[in-house]
Amino acid sequence: MRHQKLPKSLIVVLVAVAPLMAGCAGASDMLTSAKDAEWFNKPSRLFIKNISIESPPLTPDKPVGAEDLVSADGACPGMAPSGPADANASTTPPAPTGGTVALGHTECDVVRGIGAPSTVNLSSDAAGRRVAVVTWTTGPRAGIYTFTSGRLSAIEGTPEPPVVAKPVKPKAKKKAAT
Repeated sequence: MRHQKLPKSLIVVLVAVAPLMAGCAGASDMLTSAKDAEWFNKPSRLFIKNISIESPPLTPDKPVGAEDLVSADGACPGMAPSGPADANASTTPPAPTGGTVALGHTECDVVRGIGAPSTVNLSSDAAGRRVAVVTWTTGPRAGIYTFTSGRLSAIEGTPEPPVVAKPVKPKAKKKAAT
């Protein structure tokens, strides 16, 4: 068997390029790991306009009880009344106590987290399950929240008010000099 010698220039190129290629392979792995670590360290949030959705509830399979359901007037058990107790009291509604909102949370978890809603519409779907459509028209989490069987199933932003065009004034015609 006959051995062929490689040209010296090819050997020099291989010797020079090999460490660079090995270094690049390790560097890209380190960069990927850093990006992964950064992604995993961020809190789990999804932003949709002005609505943020946090992590889902820890016990999504726990049965929803009567204490988890909002009433037609927007109240939940254990919440302070939304109206003032006397004429001298402040008209500012109480601040929300929670703050997390996620698909799968119960009606009262969301109401306690956001605050007293603007409107509550209760009905049943074709399968006989309770459907609550709770709306907040103001605040940082304004939107339409739909609950099915006591758990949050959909969130929609409030519709943007239509932009009203300003009336255009006709320009006065300039008189031609004679």
